[in-house]
Amino acid sequence: MSTPTWTAPPGTAGLIFDCDGTLADTMPAHYKAWTALLSRFNIPFPEPRFYAMGGMPTASIIRVLAGEVGVAVTDVDAMVVEKEACFLTHLEAVAPIEPVLAVAAAYRGTLPIAVASGGYRDTITRTLDRLGVRDWFDAMVTAEDTARHKPDPDVFLEAARRLGVEASKCVVFEDTDIGLEAARRAGMSGVDVRPWVKR
Repeated sequence: MSTPTWTAPPGTAGLIFDCDGTLADTMPAHYKAWTALLSRFNIPFPEPRFYAMGGMPTASIIRVLAGEVGVAVTDVDAMVVEKEACFLTHLEAVAPIEPVLAVAAAYRGTLPIAVASGGYRDTITRTLDRLGVRDWFDAMVTAEDTARHKPDPDVFLEAARRLGVEASKCVVFEDTDIGLEAARRAGMSGVDVRPWVKR
């Protein structure tokens, strides 16, 4: 594993990691699943828009995209299940993002660390298992755990609560503007990992 490129600032009491695009390079697999689903409904989802909406739960993305093009979707829950199931068929394409995992590896057992994601619990669990790191984390917060989602701060505030750490003493690792805005609203420092990730 590569050498950590980051050192916790003085006073840091907890680290919180997004999953998709931060710990794991899942985005190509997610995009394949999205295009397979949405093409049947004639709902466009250009790749740049896909990356811009990173961090939003699947159901929210479906409602936004369908609304923009005037497509009536009658069973969003079924579409979510189909999309997540399709993603899981591409798990072999998921790869670790080594510089971020190196930070988690360096601080696990030293600081409490959590995963906080807009993804669904089963998908995030399977992704972490694919990387062999699920047991590294002291807490995991997913889309099912909060009523509001990124850019609202709830997922990060809940992660801090579960870690037993003051929000202002947490550092969040994220790969999207939406996620970094959620960290800011939570009163947490944010680290943009995109410069660490080769896409």
